[in-house]
Amino acid sequence: MNAQIVRLVLARLGVAAVTLLIVSFVVFAATQMLPGDVAEILLGQAATPEAVAGLRTAMHLDDPALVQYAKWVLGFVTGDLGTSYGSNMPVADMIVTRFQNTLVLAATTSIVAVPLALTLGILAATYRGSLFDRALTAGVVSAISVPEFLIATLAVLIFAVWLRWLPALSFANDVTSFGQWLHIIAMPLITLTGVISAQMIRMTRAAVIDTLDAPYVEMALLKGASRSRLVLRHALPNAAGPIANAVALSLSYLLGGVIIVETIFNYPGIAKLMVDGVATRDLPLIQACTMIFCLGYLILITAADILAIVANPRLRT
Repeated sequence: MNAQIVRLVLARLGVAAVTLLIVSFVVFAATQMLPGDVAEILLGQAATPEAVAGLRTAMHLDDPALVQYAKWVLGFVTGDLGTSYGSNMPVADMIVTRFQNTLVLAATTSIVAVPLALTLGILAATYRGSLFDRALTAGVVSAISVPEFLIATLAVLIFAVWLRWLPALSFANDVTSFGQWLHIIAMPLITLTGVISAQMIRMTRAAVIDTLDAPYVEMALLKGASRSRLVLRHALPNAAGPIANAVALSLSYLLGGVIIVETIFNYPGIAKLMVDGVATRDLPLIQACTMIFCLGYLILITAADILAIVANPRLRT
């Protein structure tokens, strides 16, 4: 790796760090503007003004906003995510198990969706204009046009209500076998795979078609190269950057889709925990969960940029 690539990678990492700092300010400001007073919500409507004022002082809610923001950012950087207003437990302890569940769901979805989407996208580009390509494109456009909650609802109607193959809810405390775990996670997995695969197929197809139309690929075709050789040896290496971006963008979309899916299927993940925190106005919990999602999104986008820089010399200038 030469010095030019190192400089570009460091620049991308610097941009990601600045972006995360800006996002942290926006997240903090947005949570502070939520309606209602935290102290009044915790004490109830029967609380006296003196009790509310005392609780606000004890929770440092009367401190200036910039002071609260600085304390929160410093705590986040050092791993101290604060204490939950609702349960009075460390937010980090509440997130650990839920975050593991979300990672398992996201990783399983990626393992299923990425190979499936890349294969279908490459095949659609290879056999462009065929019946397979037209049918797949129509299905992809339909899936992109439908919101996640509707896909999840249709999955419940088909697999849980009509066929009765899968449970409508994906919540279980005691999973004793891989088959039982797969049975429980199947509904969120089907929904998320359908959501992110459609966009990934579309972007992969476009990237491969754009590369197949390049002059050097046409020259290889004139020299008698087979279709598989054109795709595998000539098109795919040069389309690696756009495909990496397609995968990263689709997986980053998974971070947003998982919020809806976990809520619908009652899956015990970090997104469901964040939604519960919004209902109780648990600001430390909301802020921590939101920053984790933003951090995951930035990691995926930055990794895609770095892969594109390494794969495509034209992006190094």
